[in-house]
Amino acid sequence: MGADMVVLIAVSGGDIASTNQADFIREIGSWSSLPVVEGYPAYGCQHVRMWVFPDGVLREDNIDQRWLEATGETVTEVIFPSRHVAESGRACLTVHPIGVMQLDPQSHPPYGGKAGDAPPPSTRLASWWRCLLERTPNVDLGEAFDVSLEVTHHGPWLNVPCLFIEVGSTSATWGHTGAAELLGQLIHDGLGLDGSSGFGAWDEEVNKGEPVLITLGGGHYAPRGNIIASTEGVWLGHMLATYALPFEEEPEEGQLAAGLWRQSINAAHASTQRAFPGGNIVFSMDRKAFKGWQRQAIRNHLADLGVPLLKRKGVLSLVE
Repeated sequence: MGADMVVLIAVSGGDIASTNQADFIREIGSWSSLPVVEGYPAYGCQHVRMWVFPDGVLREDNIDQRWLEATGETVTEVIFPSRHVAESGRACLTVHPIGVMQLDPQSHPPYGGKAGDAPPPSTRLASWWRCLLERTPNVDLGEAFDVSLEVTHHGPWLNVPCLFIEVGSTSATWGHTGAAELLGQLIHDGLGLDGSSGFGAWDEEVNKGEPVLITLGGGHYAPRGNIIASTEGVWLGHMLATYALPFEEEPEEGQLAAGLWRQSINAAHASTQRAFPGGNIVFSMDRKAFKGWQRQAIRNHLADLGVPLLKRKGVLSLVE
């Protein structure tokens, strides 16, 4: 990484799960205060920067470009420590990519982002999630926390790879310091602030040709991603829930299936390609999540894109 290239941790000042993670990261590292950026506090440690926004970040678009304009430093990726909200109320730790590629481009996204598109997914998704799977059972958090991927959802919009790493899922656990410290330690180690080279960064020369998975269908907690990406050597791109592949009515014979599902797949594919140059992009579909004609429409479209649609065994065979 060049001297003027940095990783940015974007903190939501109004979110205790975010600020707890950020506070712990600064506690265990050698951070220094930097001049304010756009009037907001900023910190630096080695090649990593931290920018603390006063409230939330879902509508803080283009923070990579804004940081460059304010500091002259090029942001290569953004990490968003955050809280996770779920009606289930279950204590959980999650990671996920962002984007709202299923929305009409002319619409106003209710939770930020650019309608009809998605930022590049962080290349660290799979390795950080596997690390969470490994570390969480060995840490006494005082209660059981689920660990899961989430599908691609919400904003903000930016042009570099990014991920959200979250403590969920109600006010009863958002302020859980042990959970925040577990995630903060992962961010610290994963970005190489512990003196290592970190883990999860994609190297086009070293990793060229390795499988990068995009999943289609299923629920919000990315069941297909959870299963397949638990295997070492599988990289993760976007994960699209069934709701992110909106179809209209079944077409008449010979007609193309209408709906924004094709737009979603195209955006997921293009932005994952940007994140993983030289990667072997493959798709895997939850067959039960779609009707037969929908499955066939997806197969035909992926064939047109020239990317393979593989079953779980097919994906795993690429890393054996």
